Amino acid sequence: MTSTDSESRFTSVEICAGAGGQALGLHRAGFRHHALIEIDENAVRTLEENTKGDGWEGCRVLKRDLTTFDVAELDLSKGTLDLLAGGVPCPPFSAAGKQLGQDDERDLFPTMLQMVADLRPKAVMIENVRGLLEPAAKFKDYRENTIERRLIDEGYKVCMWQVLEAWHFGVPQLRPRAILVALLPEYAPFFVPFEEIDAEGEKEIQKLTVGHALETTMRLRYGAVNDPRADKAFKDWFKAASADIAPTLVGGSKKHGGADLGPTRAKRAWGKLGVDGLGVANDRDKMVDKERDLFSAAGPKLTVEQAAIIQGFPTTWRFMGKKTAAYRQVGNAFPPPMAEAVGKRIKAALEKKVPGGTSAGDVVTPEIPRPSASEAADRGGDREGAGLG
Repeated sequence: MTSTDSESRFTSVEICAGAGGQALGLHRAGFRHHALIEIDENAVRTLEENTKGDGWEGCRVLKRDLTTFDVAELDLSKGTLDLLAGGVPCPPFSAAGKQLGQDDERDLFPTMLQMVADLRPKAVMIENVRGLLEPAAKFKDYRENTIERRLIDEGYKVCMWQVLEAWHFGVPQLRPRAILVALLPEYAPFFVPFEEIDAEGEKEIQKLTVGHALETTMRLRYGAVNDPRADKAFKDWFKAASADIAPTLVGGSKKHGGADLGPTRAKRAWGKLGVDGLGVANDRDKMVDKERDLFSAAGPKLTVEQAAIIQGFPTTWRFMGKKTAAYRQVGNAFPPPMAEAVGKRIKAALEKKVPGGTSAGDVVTPEIPRPSASEAADRGGDREGAGLG
């Protein structure tokens, strides 16, 4: 298991932990998880499977319904927790849904905010879809007068609430996420937000394309079949897939059929990358229909492990459950490299220093760095895939 960048002396609790993308990223950033809370049975099994190694000691995986959860179960004294994090359910704010916001029964912002009040962590990190911030008018009142006001009333300063793009951090996918970071006043001056990057700035960021991200695993898949078409099919796919990053991967819901790669627009985008988005393939060691999975006219379908690569998971992360359940966990995940980048900045603030090592005793006017230089670097270990349980 990938180790953190230092000894994990900062503690965290995460709600709605899902398959562990945010947990893994924060682990890498230097946080020691006190508890990961999740309700989905398969995701709980995934968390349990992947938190057994070095550096995860003391991490409790709790299968709980947050609407009835008692924070006393965490056995934490108020004010001792360093970070409370979570990716609260996105359907209330997603452009793909009805956008009911606070009127949606799945809105867990009130639950998260009550946990902030009960635990009083030093830092709060909340991840959601960009729809919560765009268009600005739709949820403006809820953002300002419910979420931000509650945090301010509890004594926090909202240091960042902006949309970050996954591909800026070495993830081969167009996946914008709205990230909120709030800290107690003694740490807030030392948190450095991410620079807003315009179109010209984005041209300077080297993209990790789908082709280069999936090259190793796709070679293995075609190499596993004894078929004279394999070499040409791989080369055709690689040429198309090396043109760009992927569209936003979606996990769908239990209410809607099997797994595929998204709505019609997304499927068209996948088609341009030489990928058939009309389903998910069996893993290469379970292949039963090579015509469907590898040699369809639309190109190969992705396996669950390849979808995990598109999300930035490492090869060691295993997803439990059957194919559709595992794919949904992947599709709904928060990319670990993004969580790691934000987590490192929160950790730096908690250490009362800005990136670069300036201590809290120094007077500084920090230059806000772009994520493309350091956070998007050295992602080679994330590119080859993730095992499938």
